[in-house]
Amino acid sequence: MCGAAMLLALGCNGSNGGGASATGSASASLGGSGLRDMMEKRGLSEADVVAALKTYTPTGKHDEYYLFASGGHGGNLIVMGVPSMRILKYIGVFTPEPWQGYGYGDQTNALLKQGSRDGKMLTWGDMHHPALSETKGDYDGEYIFVNDKANPRIAVVSLKDFATTQIVASELIESEHGATFVTPDTEYVIETSQYPTPLGGRFADVKQFNDEYRGAVIFWKFDRAKGRLVPEESWAMELPPYMQDLADAGKLASDGYIFINSINTERAYGGNMEGNPPLESGVSQNDMDYLHVIPWRKAEAVVKAGKTETIAGMRVIPLETAVAEGLLYFVPEPKSPHGVDVSPDGQDIIVGGKLDTHATVFSIEKIKALISAGTVAGKDPYGVPILPFQEAIRGQCEIGLGPLHTQFDNEGYAYTSVFIESKVAKWSLKDLKLVDKLPTHYNIGHLAAAEGDTVSPDGKFLVAMNKWAIDRFAPVGPLLPQNFQLVDTTGQKMQLLYDSPIPLGEPHYAQMIKADKIKAVDIYKPAGINALTHQKDEHAVEGGKERVVRAADGVHVYMTAVRSHFTPDIVRVKEGDTVHLHITNIEQAKDATHGFTIASQNIHLSLEPGKHANVTFVADRPGVYPMYCTEFCSALHLEMAGYFLVEPK
Repeated sequence: MCGAAMLLALGCNGSNGGGASATGSASASLGGSGLRDMMEKRGLSEADVVAALKTYTPTGKHDEYYLFASGGHGGNLIVMGVPSMRILKYIGVFTPEPWQGYGYGDQTNALLKQGSRDGKMLTWGDMHHPALSETKGDYDGEYIFVNDKANPRIAVVSLKDFATTQIVASELIESEHGATFVTPDTEYVIETSQYPTPLGGRFADVKQFNDEYRGAVIFWKFDRAKGRLVPEESWAMELPPYMQDLADAGKLASDGYIFINSINTERAYGGNMEGNPPLESGVSQNDMDYLHVIPWRKAEAVVKAGKTETIAGMRVIPLETAVAEGLLYFVPEPKSPHGVDVSPDGQDIIVGGKLDTHATVFSIEKIKALISAGTVAGKDPYGVPILPFQEAIRGQCEIGLGPLHTQFDNEGYAYTSVFIESKVAKWSLKDLKLVDKLPTHYNIGHLAAAEGDTVSPDGKFLVAMNKWAIDRFAPVGPLLPQNFQLVDTTGQKMQLLYDSPIPLGEPHYAQMIKADKIKAVDIYKPAGINALTHQKDEHAVEGGKERVVRAADGVHVYMTAVRSHFTPDIVRVKEGDTVHLHITNIEQAKDATHGFTIASQNIHLSLEPGKHANVTFVADRPGVYPMYCTEFCSALHLEMAGYFLVEPK
């Protein structure tokens, strides 16, 4: 006799209450073949079918979670559903995104220019670490922040409409990695440098590395009411020239602290053609690197007291001041770490060293006690106190070679990615014992569990973010997709459920939030909303008030879009005119999106219901240019068109 799960998975005979066999109806729908026959034809095991049932999401049924993953070299954000692993959307952030008209109109062009550095417009980014906004250490579903490692920038994405609203850049640092991470009430968004340079963009030869090169951690102030980062209220702290890596903010027992990994206590800088060891070997000599411990509330008070200097327009606590005021402590950590993660209760800080075999559990209570007692094992070359390693840890769990990043569930277990072994390790936080290991395919980097880095993780699901795909998918040439693998964590033994190729950039990190926490709008209401400000645009156009106005700064075209026409659908300008298009989609029906383009002008707008967009360009070549709706909107979509006429001088 089989249970309900086995009935579904294997097609066992059983009654459906109406006298018909459950497999009878299944067999009919499969053209006369039973489930067992179908399994045999496709070479599926019982475990395969059970995994399929756990991930199958019928049409019209929504996923339980959203997964937000970094888009790596694409510079954009990937939104997926869990457990279906369906890709729902790419959100344009640091790079143009044509489908959404991101980077092809006045508003989004201006937004991308906010991220300019040294006066240069940047059209690529290396997105690494998305971070959802939090309230009391729990995801609140309002915003998500993302970073660009290559061109240190931070962006704000509103989850009202899944659109980028702000990009900020500081020229204090030249690269970053420990970003973005938020404090428990999203007071600050944290950004830490990675590769030390002279702060502020000045020049110093790399041979002056120890004296002239520095790192920094930036605390970007976030105004939740306005949904904006506030540069003038933000500040930074100078750090020694180690390579700061990932970061996390304390919560509950460790609230008020942030923790930053680092590598390269050796202060190596390469030079393999100048008589020095290659950088990779130079940074791997010492047995320990330094976990940075920063009491950020205390540092905030030092900033308010004016004990800063200004570098590249930002208030910076000098390293000497940080040491004197007790704002920076080091604790030795296993070499080459790439993950620092605070447990749900805030008591433990877990670090994995890539060249170690342990997950090392630091205790915030022990760290606080050592700081309070002034117990140090020494100081680094810059005078930073170093706390004794053995007295700062609660213990270590042997999990395998190459531990990286840790997430948590609601049953007291931790999950750590093990890069060199290509496995996920499940272990007990209470007694630091390994419980299970699951192979992944292949070279797992980070992982994301359901609400797995909050004060109240869910358990249920985990996504392994694997760097290599090798033989998982159909060949597509030498450049292969990344592989996200969905894992069921509910049993004592983890179960691999699904492989999902990610053919966009190189995703690095992700967070998973309950879907019901996000309250996205269906339409922009009232019609005429500017998606960057979520306010009515000053150029919004009402139906019946369309017009063309010639002014001192050019020709202003006030246009509406509605199924299935633009008004006006003929626009006449003269060669050399500056043209300002102001277009409002006056639809108020869900999913009634229109697109807009003019041939050969490099213009594309996405006009969701109620959205307004502006675009400015010069009509520099006489001719006749079709304009049309680019988003299939109705039976008369092809007829939603017109002509843009540029008369010769």
